[in-house]
Amino acid sequence: MPKMKSNRALMKRIKVTGSGKVQRHHAYTSHLAPHKSTKQKRHLRKAGLIHSTDLKRIKYMISK
Repeated sequence: MPKMKSNRALMKRIKVTGSGKVQRHHAYTSHLAPHKSTKQKRHLRKAGLIHSTDLKRIKYMISK
């Protein structure tokens, strides 16, 4: 039985921190940006964390 492969599409979109949390980028950042407020665009620039309800599924996808 061969090894299971990690989901490469997901691996390009997330980063695992040193403490094991999973960081992601926000959506709604580039398309139709001029009508969004500066505050909204500034907050979307910062990386967010994967929600705890999705963490089990995400960790399974990256650690096959």
